[in-house]
Amino acid sequence: MQNIYYTCRQAYQSNFDYNKFWANVTRGRVVVSAFAYATDRGDEKQQQFQNILRAIGFTVLLKPMLQRKDGTTKADWDVGIALDVYEAAAHCDTVVLASGDGDFAILLERIRERFNTKSEVYGVPRLTADALMTAAGRFVAIEKNLLLT
Repeated sequence: MQNIYYTCRQAYQSNFDYNKFWANVTRGRVVVSAFAYATDRGDEKQQQFQNILRAIGFTVLLKPMLQRKDGTTKADWDVGIALDVYEAAAHCDTVVLASGDGDFAILLERIRERFNTKSEVYGVPRLTADALMTAAGRFVAIEKNLLLT
């Protein structure tokens, strides 16, 4: 969910409305699980953001920032997200992913083939990989209707 925050800031200079997103994806559905992936920087503002996500209904999963030998940092959730989506797909009819990362295209194709699970992807159109939009059963553009005004 942090990546969507930064993507919306980059594309629209505006904030993503997580409450509207939650209302859209849960309308008429039973939520089996809802994960928000974030990095744990120990920052108070980040902790407030994570608490907001919890209050909305997400289970917030945190990963610490890893310090490399060269001084750069990394906190990549791709494998964790893929494993959680794959496991959830065996127990639900639709997976909703908020991402623009084309690496998830093969995951969506695989869960459709293996479990007959549908997928919806929410992403900023100009920052979402074509492969991901193609693999999604339904692509929902993050535009003004999903931004804080």
